[in-house]
Amino acid sequence: MTADSNTPAGPRTIKASEFKAKCLRLMDEVAESGEEVIITKNGRPVSRLAPYRPRLKAPFGRDRDKITILGDITAPTDTEWEAESNPHRVLNP
Repeated sequence: MTADSNTPAGPRTIKASEFKAKCLRLMDEVAESGEEVIITKNGRPVSRLAPYRPRLKAPFGRDRDKITILGDITAPTDTEWEAESNPHRVLNP
């Protein structure tokens, strides 16, 4: 395997023919090291072998089993707001 000539610290590259012969070993290496391998055909990148990383769950609804709503959260409250008691007063001049 060779390093990409354009970027010295870039991902490893391998020719498609070499990848075909060593694919199972490369899969194990990528899974163990976490580093991806770029597969080239005629000197041009065509594919990337990267380690599997499970997708994170969307944040919406992830705490639904941890939160308990007590009472009616949409019902009006008995609190009187200052703005309601004097609607003509300017609060921030």
